[in-house]
Amino acid sequence: MQKDFIEWSKNKADIHNERMRPFFHEREIWWCSLGENVGFEQDGKGTKFARPVIVFKKFNKEVFWAIPLSTKVKHGRFYVALYAIDNIQRVAIISQLRLVDSKRLLDKITMVSEDEYKNIQKAVASLCSS
Repeated sequence: MQKDFIEWSKNKADIHNERMRPFFHEREIWWCSLGENVGFEQDGKGTKFARPVIVFKKFNKEVFWAIPLSTKVKHGRFYVALYAIDNIQRVAIISQLRLVDSKRLLDKITMVSEDEYKNIQKAVASLCSS
């Protein structure tokens, strides 16, 4: 698959220069402009190069740890199944956890339950301790 790094670079400049920072919280799922990335890193899709992410850890109003989500069901220690409040089955791809600037956030989708969030926290802790 051909990647469009040139178009992503234009979008990235707009995000940096023009986008306002939304107010966000941990446990929320947002559409996020993750971009066109290298190799097996999770890409965004569409004209905004976006994909859903969970706000895993908010450090301040500018940055947070994001975990990309997928509706393609996968199993194993790098994936945590969740349904969120909107009952759409997704998996959190915890091996793709990354620091993201809040300017990349587009639209809030929903929130994950406290129980599912705890499962994600345990999976991340487990991944970090192995």
